[in-house]
Amino acid sequence: MRQGQNDRQSARRWCRAAVYTTLCLGAWSAHAAEPARSVIAPSGEYRVNAGDELDVSVWGEERMQKTVRVLPDGTFAFPLAGRVSASGNTPREIADTITGRIKSNFRDSVPEVTVIVRDPAGMRFFVVGKVRTPGSYPISRSVNALQALSMAGGAADFADVSHAVLLRQGTRGQVVEPVDLGQMLKGGRALSPGVQTTELPMLGAGDVLVIP
Repeated sequence: MRQGQNDRQSARRWCRAAVYTTLCLGAWSAHAAEPARSVIAPSGEYRVNAGDELDVSVWGEERMQKTVRVLPDGTFAFPLAGRVSASGNTPREIADTITGRIKSNFRDSVPEVTVIVRDPAGMRFFVVGKVRTPGSYPISRSVNALQALSMAGGAADFADVSHAVLLRQGTRGQVVEPVDLGQMLKGGRALSPGVQTTELPMLGAGDVLVIP
């Protein structure tokens, strides 16, 4: 009898988590289409994210000096180059792409294209659900799921932190990763001394932590 009650309670908790996940997917996809999983290239260069503002210019061409915002789909439009894919690329890679597309319009020399990140607004993650201050937060350092919850003011009343989920955009589509914050929040009563074998996931640009 008790086992049956426990099973029903567990099922209800996962149903609540699924409902929150479904409600958040639409908002998440609008903000986080194809976010870069790594924000720093091997060379140390910044990788552009959806939402970033860029200064794009072609030397000597006043009409081709634009400030653009990278759209949620990871692209932006530029004269003669058309739709340019930016999300996940470095500024140098974006400049090379534009150069390759517009150079046929220049007879005497190869155009010199410069791309500068004016505002890295795409470097944000989101915390939604039963938290005290849901919203988006800038990534200025490495942040794990528990730290993200703290930045959102902590869990609200009746939050089920043991069945949180992390929404990510993978190369093959969205990924839903279960996150159990319950043991961590119980502190010394639940944690064993020493190094913890289970690491909390780190949040990247565009990730969404859902607290049901």
